Amino acid sequence: MESMYRIYPEKRYRKTLAILKQFASSGTTILDLGVRNPFSEVMEKEGYRVINTQGEDLDLFPEKLRSYQGEMVTALEILEHLVNPFGVLQQLPAQRLLVTVPLRLWFATAYRNAKDPRDCHYHEFEPWQLDMLLEKAGWQIKYREKWTHPVGKIGLRPLLRYFVPRYYAVYAEKMTND
Repeated sequence: MESMYRIYPEKRYRKTLAILKQFASSGTTILDLGVRNPFSEVMEKEGYRVINTQGEDLDLFPEKLRSYQGEMVTALEILEHLVNPFGVLQQLPAQRLLVTVPLRLWFATAYRNAKDPRDCHYHEFEPWQLDMLLEKAGWQIKYREKWTHPVGKIGLRPLLRYFVPRYYAVYAEKMTND
């Protein structure tokens, strides 16, 4: 059997997939926020049924999420691109959620693509900030994991990336009003 490392050489793909497999079995229908991307294909290759939100402006029209269906929602490196992720989190149509975000690094500025205003980070979270956002939006956190992202370059920042966590994943379930 081919190792996950050879199939998915990117560490964040391997980590995210391993977490997803803990909470969703193959065959699960997943609403993946955002446009179709390489990880959408990874999930499909692993047997998940994936629906993407495509080009919806979730900041302006979070209520459009109610028209989608899925047993679980994934928000994989998408919340940091939203001006207001709170409204989106409140409107999610499933009871289970897997979120990954890049963490705020004290030694690097927030990501911004000057040529594409949709490709910038309005938020680079600290773990407590994402936790608070999820809880206020009605989600109960069941699992958390952080990991580093070494880049294989020489320098102080690349060295720090070996030790300072860059990504944060949270699995949560919608709170019920019992």
